[in-house]
Amino acid sequence: MTDQTSLAATLRVWRERLTPDQVGLPFRAARRTAGLRREDLAERAGLSVDYVTRLEQGRATAPSGQAVAALAGALQLSAAERDHLYRLTGLRPPGDRPVSDRITPGVQRLLTRLGDVPVSVFAADWQQVWWNDSWAALIGDPAEVAPEERNFATSRFPVPGFPARVEAWPVQVADLNASKRGLVADLRRASARYPGDARLSGLLQRLLGGNPDFARMWRSGAVGEHSEDRKVVEHPVVGHVHVDCDVLTAGDADLRIVALTAEAGSIDARLIEQVRRAVRTVTK
Repeated sequence: MTDQTSLAATLRVWRERLTPDQVGLPFRAARRTAGLRREDLAERAGLSVDYVTRLEQGRATAPSGQAVAALAGALQLSAAERDHLYRLTGLRPPGDRPVSDRITPGVQRLLTRLGDVPVSVFAADWQQVWWNDSWAALIGDPAEVAPEERNFATSRFPVPGFPARVEAWPVQVADLNASKRGLVADLRRASARYPGDARLSGLLQRLLGGNPDFARMWRSGAVGEHSEDRKVVEHPVVGHVHVDCDVLTAGDADLRIVALTAEAGSIDARLIEQVRRAVRTVTK
């Protein structure tokens, strides 16, 4: 870690960007800094001036969780900044944020710009929250499935008594084991980011108790992200369609944007266009 990105430097930057009026302090003409003084920060956080000084000088590097929470409040940090502060001190951020299904306007504009590419959006727990017409044409329409059953993890790792489906017809994966390991690793990462989320906790309990394959992979301890696959969609109308499946993570909500593409001008690209046009013709 460089001096500019260290805990000490980060605390100084955050302190100096706050003005006294932002925190309700009276104006003082004789100030050596435009931002808060160390004395101001210490008083607001309930810490000693000496301790704040040692933190900003790099002589104290492991504050307690209580001290970090106090500093985050005194510095008026956003949720992302607060989490970053916890990680700089070697602590896990508090799990007070739930898994979000919300697609921000910016992400929605991005999805619109993807045009006719088959795209679907999943939450951090792999609950399907959005899809476009091209996705429905190629994979099957998720609207025909109950909302609570649209979970990719339970679809990939079936659990008795908990039906799930995000694909209406068979989809073959080039390396199924690698794909499964990536999904399990991604869910482990999500469990650390959202330890208090009830929906995610319930999903993991079902998978660990109801799918031995998932439980075995979970015990491996891998942490990572589900990123890409090569798939073959066994479409009931046009036959086999070969696609590249890429997963992009968008925003602080950890949304997963899944895009299915084929090389421009290829037979597979023409098949995707064929099924897309067929569905539009039927729905007109």
